[in-house]
Amino acid sequence: MSVHPIQQAHTDGDAIDRLVASHRPGHGLVRAFYHDQAIFERDMERVFRRHWHCLAHASVIANPGDFELFKLGDEAVILTRGMDGTVHAMLNVCRHRGAEVCTKEKGNAKMFVCPYHAWAYSNDGSLRAARLMPKDFDRSAHGLKKLHVRVASGLVFISFAETPLDFDPIEQSLRTSCGQYGWGDAKVAYRQSYPLDANWKLAVENYVECYHCGPAHPEYSQTHALEKPAEMIEQLNAAMEQRTCALGIEIGSANHWQNSAAGQEAIHTFRYALYDGVSSGSQDGSPVAPLMGRFTDYDGGVTSIHLGGTTFLVCYPDHGMIYRFIPKTAGTCEMELIWLVRGDAVEGQDYDLEKLTWLWKVTTEEDKKIIEHTARGVRSHYFVPGPIAPMEYNELRYIGWYLEEISRA
Repeated sequence: MSVHPIQQAHTDGDAIDRLVASHRPGHGLVRAFYHDQAIFERDMERVFRRHWHCLAHASVIANPGDFELFKLGDEAVILTRGMDGTVHAMLNVCRHRGAEVCTKEKGNAKMFVCPYHAWAYSNDGSLRAARLMPKDFDRSAHGLKKLHVRVASGLVFISFAETPLDFDPIEQSLRTSCGQYGWGDAKVAYRQSYPLDANWKLAVENYVECYHCGPAHPEYSQTHALEKPAEMIEQLNAAMEQRTCALGIEIGSANHWQNSAAGQEAIHTFRYALYDGVSSGSQDGSPVAPLMGRFTDYDGGVTSIHLGGTTFLVCYPDHGMIYRFIPKTAGTCEMELIWLVRGDAVEGQDYDLEKLTWLWKVTTEEDKKIIEHTARGVRSHYFVPGPIAPMEYNELRYIGWYLEEISRA
């Protein structure tokens, strides 16, 4: 058996470009894209450090002085709410010798003091004290490295880019989608992280297609019509939209999935129906929490948002889901799931946490197994990707977008 010729290349910069140029349209990515260290480093440079990423829901830092530490690849980011209420994001790297200045995962603090030489930073990142430095030392020039940060519909986004992609259209899209579900006034009910022995793209590719939903997710497929081909659910979708309009709600749906060449972020907002009689994403389709936002009844639908390559949002009338995909190494990544409920909802009174989280816990445990099965399979030197099925149209689009991004210096 012969090895596919483009898998034999040594992946320096030119070889990566040749791999991209040799990609077979309508097919998946070859082995190197899931294992090669040089490709992973380019992923981090041209996808991860170029695009906006949802870090958290703003309710995790609800009060002045609140902070939480987030790790993304080799970077550690301190997310804080300043004493004036402003949200900040800084690299956890002392401007003196590079030690980590924040040593706790979360808490409330007015100041971060580096454990190495005791340089002290305010929770907005400004340097307040640098002991025994000369009189002409400029503290104002040595604050923690700040990242671009935007808060939209309750979601905190960061960008590592020197000049970030235009966020204003994203903010507008979120306002007309998850904003209608009241996410700006929501709170985090539960969070869970799933470490994966797989390249981050395998995890994202699995998420964006539902060709696997029927055989792999029987629980999800009992309630969500997305597991059927698009032409089979047109009537269900039409009925869903009628119910949404009858509630006086208009939810934006738009496809702006584009590369970043023109300085724009990629976002795709779309809606799909639940099966008749299903209200929400739960074990039996029944409601699991109080209605959110503008919803006074259930419309039997779901709003889904794909944003920037690593952020995916799911809106039900009574709760929301944030999916964060976090690259770690060439062969590992992490998925974080965040469940949102109405801000005044009380656990044990307004919602049962086990019922709220059941469906997506079960589905994600199944996904973890599938993704890791795939990761082991594509390690084979004889792996040659097959054709993408019609139901995998979102994966096909994602692969094309990804290849365009890593081709752009």
